[in-house]
Amino acid sequence: MAEDRYRVQSVERAFALLEALTEAPAEGMTLSTLARSLGVSKSTAYAILQTLLAAGFVADAGTGMSRRYRLGMALARLGDVVVSQIGLRDIAMPVIRDLTAETGLTSRLAVLDEAYAIVIARVDAPRSIVRFAANLGKREHLHCSAVGKAMLAALTEANVSEIVAAAGLPRKTSHTITEDSALRTELAAVNRRGYAIDDEEDAEGVFCVGSAVVDHTGRCAGAISVTGLKLDLPAWRVDQIGGTVRGHAVRISELLGASRKAIA
Repeated sequence: MAEDRYRVQSVERAFALLEALTEAPAEGMTLSTLARSLGVSKSTAYAILQTLLAAGFVADAGTGMSRRYRLGMALARLGDVVVSQIGLRDIAMPVIRDLTAETGLTSRLAVLDEAYAIVIARVDAPRSIVRFAANLGKREHLHCSAVGKAMLAALTEANVSEIVAAAGLPRKTSHTITEDSALRTELAAVNRRGYAIDDEEDAEGVFCVGSAVVDHTGRCAGAISVTGLKLDLPAWRVDQIGGTVRGHAVRISELLGASRKAIA
């Protein structure tokens, strides 16, 4: 529940305006009508509209007194994302619970959010004295996490270039990949073995192993991973964990209706 003292009036008015537009006729609503609906001045309503227009949450047509406003397509995109995330989370949760039970490691499920990854589900390792920071809904860089690299490897080179241009390759630890050529080499390795490795690249002493999940269209729907302390983890154990994570990612992909060709 939200605490009243932290509520922002201008944001609440923006939400109220969007709600008002849900009742708008097909041709939209005028500025005067919206202002009356919100109980604010036309100048205040206009300022809110301009902000929402810039972000694509409102669309307009016409000029002057005939200018009318309606809901923008950005809301449709967000709606699709919400539906897909809820569906993916519901399907994946039993599988990542199994993954944690099998490996004894914390499991995560993440999806792409523009140039970043967002964790939408997590299952903590049982009887572990360590709780890894993995706040749900927090944006993470893709180049230094296992879920991130797994998803990057499932994208086209053009998509990867766009993401690198938008988010950069910031250094998190001394192990972080910060060169584009090195990242491309790493992504090729991810595709060959079927899973990605974060070898202390996001946090010192912590390793992650992740694998991408695809849906019925063959599109990358997200990625799952396991996280643990690096210590003196032998290479054979990482490979073993990678195969396990990959197997559970395939299970989720199959539940999403992915074809064998898309999963391979």
